[in-house]
Amino acid sequence: MFQLGCSNRACFQNELLSGLTVALALVPEAIAFAFVAGVEPMVGLYAAFMVGLLAAIFGGRPGMISGATGAMAVVMVSLVAEHGVEYLFAAVVLTGLFQILAGILKLGKFIRMVPHPVMLGFVNGLAIVIFLSQIQHFQTGPMGGEKEWMTGSALWVFVGLVALTMAIIHYLPKLTTMIPSSLAAIVVVSLLVIGLGIDTNTVGGLASLKGELPTFHMPDVPFSIETLKIILPYSIILAAIGLIESLLTLNLIDDLTNTRGKGNRECIGQGIANTTTGLFGGMGGCAMIGQSMINVNSGGHKRLSGVAAALFLLSFILVGYKLIEAIPVAALVGVMFIVVMGTFEWSSIRIFGKVPGSDVFVLVLVSAVTVATDLAVAVIVGVIVSALVFAWEHAKHINVNGYVDENGSKVYELNGPLFFGSVKGFLDLFNPEEDPADVIIEFQNSRVVDHSAIEAIDNLAEKYIKAGTRLHLRHLSPECRDLLKKAGDLVEVNVMEDPKYHVADDQLA
Repeated sequence: MFQLGCSNRACFQNELLSGLTVALALVPEAIAFAFVAGVEPMVGLYAAFMVGLLAAIFGGRPGMISGATGAMAVVMVSLVAEHGVEYLFAAVVLTGLFQILAGILKLGKFIRMVPHPVMLGFVNGLAIVIFLSQIQHFQTGPMGGEKEWMTGSALWVFVGLVALTMAIIHYLPKLTTMIPSSLAAIVVVSLLVIGLGIDTNTVGGLASLKGELPTFHMPDVPFSIETLKIILPYSIILAAIGLIESLLTLNLIDDLTNTRGKGNRECIGQGIANTTTGLFGGMGGCAMIGQSMINVNSGGHKRLSGVAAALFLLSFILVGYKLIEAIPVAALVGVMFIVVMGTFEWSSIRIFGKVPGSDVFVLVLVSAVTVATDLAVAVIVGVIVSALVFAWEHAKHINVNGYVDENGSKVYELNGPLFFGSVKGFLDLFNPEEDPADVIIEFQNSRVVDHSAIEAIDNLAEKYIKAGTRLHLRHLSPECRDLLKKAGDLVEVNVMEDPKYHVADDQLA
């Protein structure tokens, strides 16, 4: 079930270095998201370690990085504020169980229903969110306390270190690919700051990282219906956000690596990770697009990189916290800015005017909603709007070609799908008062899609009955016939047997 994925020393070395780079970037993010959720920094760090490790082992996408995320932290904050952190742990356990159930029911496949404009909007929106999350580092002051914007020399030093980090990441691969450029940039900038005694913010200024191994901790909440009523809504939302973000990130990494992950296995992997994390005092999490991009861009395409990132992070917490606390925040901001530039789909700007306006609207809408609310809401809104646009466009495509056949029957050749969006246009295509005594509707180029279509057919049949006309349906697909059979007495029409296609038998004498 679990393989590290490396078969040679070069691969092993590259995966470890990629994991180290990711671990360095995980530290400030985990701390920041812990403060967003209103919990202690170690709760975020434990989540980053456990979710990252277990998702890498059991998940469906090698090379993808998971941990504490802002999208989930925003949902957690009200639960923690109203009921305390123990209820959060219980909610995370239940979140994981929902995600495991989603994987068992094979719901991961439904992520394929997300249209491409929604995917572009999701990627662009997350790039903007990652960028905005880094702006806070241009402020000084204690984490979670009152802060002020940098000014004067402090600001210019910080900007200079960010620019140096970005320059190293950009230009080093042109010279050598032996070392991940992000890791090299962090090391060089850190040594420069320490060697020259430059006064700038460091990771240690955010919070103390010294900790212990996470221990088993059953959430200290009453096991009652009242507790379930409190945590159930949060768990459902957290499970949905976690799976949507994870599966969309999986698709993105699939595109970058020209490989294919396993969506249902990823659901189960995320569920195992969150259930376990909740039982060990962590805040839960999901896939992280920023860190996943860092990993892939650094050459980490195997499970080993994710496992290594989690174990390196644990080692930072236990023994190497002093070294990590010395890393300049500017170096990590520079890494994340490069991630933003690589994540944003710049090609989406060039397609303006070259694709349908509805696609552009959906792309911009999803990006804006992602920034304004969260990923789950943005994706749901994007899918709904895309579906409505699809329905509107296809509703305009229904039409008929009418003629009288050799038997004197009036034949209507229907073109286009018959569904809720097109039933009004469908009914307007017929004239029962003027048609002959026998009418055939030809469905070879159409299909009956939903209950609204069945009602429309029945409505039309009643009009023809009142006009003394016999109505037949011909060339229905097997799916359409099944739909009409399920409707039973709701539909008062004849489904004709066609001698060529053998589609159906007469339903009425």
